[in-house]
Amino acid sequence: MGMEEGALRVVGTCLAVKEGERVAIIADAGTRSVGEALFGAALGAKGEAILVLIPPPAQAGEEPPEPVEGLMADCNVVILATSQSMTHTAARRRANRAGARIASLPEVAEDMMSEGALTADYEEIQRTTRRLERMLRGARSVRLASPLGSDVTFDVTRRDWVTGDTGVCHRSGDFTTLPAGEIFVAPVEGSADGRLVFDARFHVRLDSPASVIVKEGHASKVTGAPEAVAAMNRGGKDGRNFGKFGMGLNPKARITGRLLEEEKVLGAVHIVFGDNAAFGGAIRCGVRVDAILTQATVEVDGKTILERGALTF
Repeated sequence: MGMEEGALRVVGTCLAVKEGERVAIIADAGTRSVGEALFGAALGAKGEAILVLIPPPAQAGEEPPEPVEGLMADCNVVILATSQSMTHTAARRRANRAGARIASLPEVAEDMMSEGALTADYEEIQRTTRRLERMLRGARSVRLASPLGSDVTFDVTRRDWVTGDTGVCHRSGDFTTLPAGEIFVAPVEGSADGRLVFDARFHVRLDSPASVIVKEGHASKVTGAPEAVAAMNRGGKDGRNFGKFGMGLNPKARITGRLLEEEKVLGAVHIVFGDNAAFGGAIRCGVRVDAILTQATVEVDGKTILERGALTF
């Protein structure tokens, strides 16, 4: 299967490219084929499209060449399909301020475009997110369980759920990261207690499950994930903070070893230990350790919203 479906989703559904709009697709040697598919979709939407190949960025956040920065700010739509993320660049922010609608696809791969998370119906994901947002308004307590033995509770009183990760980017100056489809919150510090069993990821991709005892909001005992322990310990006690709870809502996302897709899997839960200031929490320690478990059951204030990986509403 080719990449046409994913390209059409990005151009047509996520960005709603219109006839005559100026569209810039930024890619590099590692993502050229994806860039070409997006370029073809933009032409099919009758956009005035240009495909720009830049040297592969050495690291995430590296600024594009100066001529590209000017081009981005002069376009209606910009698609950043690069092998390293350009999300947190000054060039992206300036283009947004100039009115461009921008989608960033960091580390995008061909299979994500042909059968993975980028082939999802993002308008449906947006509708699901909005329904869930209404259900979570004013929530106080969450319980998370899974077939492998996870059972943890935590407080989310007066914490705002982040609900903007829908992939729909239709207004001037809008920005989205793709693939999309996660809703998340920073639990109240010190409130989480119980046991977690991760089957997909704990800082690195897992070959066998790893477990964590959570006590008073911190990972107190970890079994089966030495890389995660080493990473958390770099932040001291705060590095073990139960910092983020997220639920994936993208039915096309898969467990692939790529965090940006795994955290969006429908029925998966994404936990972050360590720094949570970016999610609305109070901890700043410079350490973030990501973990994923699947087939989750989630209760909010006693009402089940996810049961063994399936939405119940």
